[in-house]
Amino acid sequence: MTGPVPRWRPAPALTASAALHAAALPALLAAPAAWPLVAGLILADHLTLALLGLVPGGGALGPSLARLPAAAAARGEVALTFDDGPDPAVTPRVLDLLDRAGARASFFCVGRRAARHPALVAEIAGRGHGVENHSHSHAAGFALRGPWAIRRDLLEAQAVLTAASGRAPRFVRAPFGIRGPMLDPALAGTGLRHVAWTRRGRDTVRGDPAQVLARLTRGLAGGDILLLHDAGAAPGPDGAPVVLSVLPALLARLRASGLRAVSLAEALTA
Repeated sequence: MTGPVPRWRPAPALTASAALHAAALPALLAAPAAWPLVAGLILADHLTLALLGLVPGGGALGPSLARLPAAAAARGEVALTFDDGPDPAVTPRVLDLLDRAGARASFFCVGRRAARHPALVAEIAGRGHGVENHSHSHAAGFALRGPWAIRRDLLEAQAVLTAASGRAPRFVRAPFGIRGPMLDPALAGTGLRHVAWTRRGRDTVRGDPAQVLARLTRGLAGGDILLLHDAGAAPGPDGAPVVLSVLPALLARLRASGLRAVSLAEALTA
């Protein structure tokens, strides 16, 4: 990465939170008996930030891409994205299904998994798909970390994925889709852009292909960003990961609707 590092500008929600914390100590010094009110305000602030983190595409905690630009939507493009891989038992089968349909997608890979299966990451890239950053650890407490710890984790994944795919990821998605308040400052200067989704199939918890497909295609339109998983998907009726049953039907629905599945990089650079 070259050139000057852009200055980070905190989102309004973070600015308001910082101002509240800065005012808390003077308020307590001026009126010690008011501590229950001050403590309640601080607690409410933390709960608000936590709730905002559950809406990663909302933008309240920093910019996030939840839909493709208008030009991509006008071209009838839809971004298929897959999280949590690579998985040697599932990812190759997903790649085969995409190849048969002439579709392209973006794979948000976990660094630790990629380090164990670098050849599979190279295959994803070699077949024309995007390899993007889904953190190195995919830890449950990722959103609770400070900015430097988050940054280290993301850059570790970035190094692994760049070495395996031959191209530095341009996009990042927070683990579990939970965007903590410290993700935005952690991303400053990394060149990574946070991506959320328009809708997700919840295929990690739903094993019914019809339900997953319905969630993905309800209101389907150009510009949508769809989220599935090539690792950790729930088993379908046949015992195989439900994504393998949903994907052919989803690709057929896209074709029938005159839409085209593309990678994020293709949609944003065309």
